[in-house]
Amino acid sequence: MSREEFVADSLRFFAVVDADHDGVIDGFEVSAYETRIAPEIVGGAAPTMRRGPMGQGPGGGGGGPPGGGRGPGGDGPSGGRRSGGANMLQGASLYALIAEPEPVMGADADFNRRITRDEATKAAKTRFALLDRDKDGVLKLEELPKTPAQQMAEGGKDRGKRGGRPPRR
Repeated sequence: MSREEFVADSLRFFAVVDADHDGVIDGFEVSAYETRIAPEIVGGAAPTMRRGPMGQGPGGGGGGPPGGGRGPGGDGPSGGRRSGGANMLQGASLYALIAEPEPVMGADADFNRRITRDEATKAAKTRFALLDRDKDGVLKLEELPKTPAQQMAEGGKDRGKRGGRPPRR
């Protein structure tokens, strides 16, 4: 997928969440998205996704695209920690390639609780750049990291790699 395709797909999703089609996603639309489209975001991570000391255990730790590590106690691509000492994946982090517990609100660059089409475009470009690790302008499936949910389904083995597929040349 090219950068242009990635941004276009992001803007198609923006149009879905922007229910009143005014070019801005507000708190009511975010709430509707979180309840109707992605209810797992508000439900939190399953208890099996809790991580042990030092951020190790199911869900993995390590490296850190945006979102993971921005909030208090965040420590890598699997998202932030809950207060009280227990590490837990939060929101969409369980299913995400980039640790953003709230990916729609993560695009709110000026923190006014409203996401404009321009903010969504900039966020898509930033996210693409983070995922395009070899900087060739194209995302390939075998280059993408596994989500914490995929890692759990596979028992946590081969973190960060796409298993069973030979690299494309």
